[in-house]
Amino acid sequence: MDELLAQISLILARLDWISLVDILLVTLVFFLVLSWLQGTRGMAILRGVLFTILAVALLVRVLEFPALNLLLRGIFSALMVAIPVIFAPELRQALERLGRWVSVPTTRQSEIESIVDAVVQAVTDMSRERIGALIVFERSVSLGEHIRTGVLLDALVSRELILQIFYPNTPLHDGAVIIGRGRIQAAACVLPLTDRLELPSAHGTQRLGLRHRAALGITEVSDAVALVVSEETGRISLMRDGHMIPDLTPQQARELLLANLTATQPRFWFVARSALRRQQAHPQER
Repeated sequence: MDELLAQISLILARLDWISLVDILLVTLVFFLVLSWLQGTRGMAILRGVLFTILAVALLVRVLEFPALNLLLRGIFSALMVAIPVIFAPELRQALERLGRWVSVPTTRQSEIESIVDAVVQAVTDMSRERIGALIVFERSVSLGEHIRTGVLLDALVSRELILQIFYPNTPLHDGAVIIGRGRIQAAACVLPLTDRLELPSAHGTQRLGLRHRAALGITEVSDAVALVVSEETGRISLMRDGHMIPDLTPQQARELLLANLTATQPRFWFVARSALRRQQAHPQER
């Protein structure tokens, strides 16, 4: 015990403000990495890798196996090469988000408000009638490859057109509508699905349907904002950066859309709003 206290005293004696800043920066890096991996397959992979490394290192340390120790050192060297391959999707998403950290709106404020109002009016009607819908708003990252999977429209955004597109059993109702550059670019678009099947919610664990998985998927690979109406419950949800704010009223959906489409909003702002919304969420009668 005396030896341990002596070592702690020696460490504290050498601690200066540069060391404190260094420790804080390392802590921040770990926090950002864990926050970035939270809710992705990368977190499960990271837990598995760390558990394996700690277990093997403990065995080598306690039982002193020289051959295993040599093998472990070789594995550590291989991991430095394997990590970029294992976490390639997560690294790609992080670099994309870093590159679009500052984005410039391409549509005027008045046009955005008009578009949002038309979308919210249509979403309100579809929520009341429990008509499923998925509307994606293109921002600084082009969604051209996803637009090409649907039926090109290049039409003005209107409540009536959106309602007609998503009306059950019509040719274009199955898929996503993508709005970009102030117009409806395409309908019946195919979007990438997120790997997550469930999300925590105020009602317990929420199992995601294909429409919600597609909305999260497109926001994971781009800076798009997605609006979803559940066909089963009529609930409205908004997605951005792979995060979801569920159970929105039409007015809340309008405010969040305007906030995300008219100004550059850092990812942390959206995550904070998402967490706050989950804490304040309560079952709503539809």
